Amino acid sequence: MNTKFDTAIRLFDEANQNDPNKETWNNKEYPKELLYAIRMSNKLDEFEPNASESVKLAVRCQHICRWEIPRDSYEMNRVGYLTWRRDLYKFHANRASKILKEIGYSDDIIDNVQFLLQKKQLKKNEETQLLEDVICLVFLEFYFDNFSEKYSEEKLIDILQKTWAKMSEKGHNAALKMNFNEKTKKLITKALS
Repeated sequence: MNTKFDTAIRLFDEANQNDPNKETWNNKEYPKELLYAIRMSNKLDEFEPNASESVKLAVRCQHICRWEIPRDSYEMNRVGYLTWRRDLYKFHANRASKILKEIGYSDDIIDNVQFLLQKKQLKKNEETQLLEDVICLVFLEFYFDNFSEKYSEEKLIDILQKTWAKMSEKGHNAALKMNFNEKTKKLITKALS
């Protein structure tokens, strides 16, 4: 890989290293968003190893410094949630852009990474769709089980249906090959029926 790319990954990871929220995985404690970024890159390598450099960059910084804009700083309703998400897209795009400019990336790559991080043209743009597939696969593999402890079956089915709707057919096929526990398998079956 080129030096610029390696430097970008290192700087994204250094930023996420500051996450005060921790998560333990394989008996090791990580800053939460750093672990998420690693999982995103690993999933992309597995799902689409020939992804463009822009996608690889976007995948690694998709949640960069997310803790700086906490969910509870917005109204705890649908409008608050959607406003928070929209603000996060811009925040992540701006934070990533600043790092990429410092390293000397071209405006084309910086613009493309910003475009991807703002989820523009989902279902129409191949690279935006690829990013979204990876996001959904990482959610299903690493976060859905914990998530499912907090919500009713009805709400979880709704979440699964919305997640599924964002994914491509290739994403669906990858998700169906995952090794889910029995509870999650049943929920997915109900959500898709």
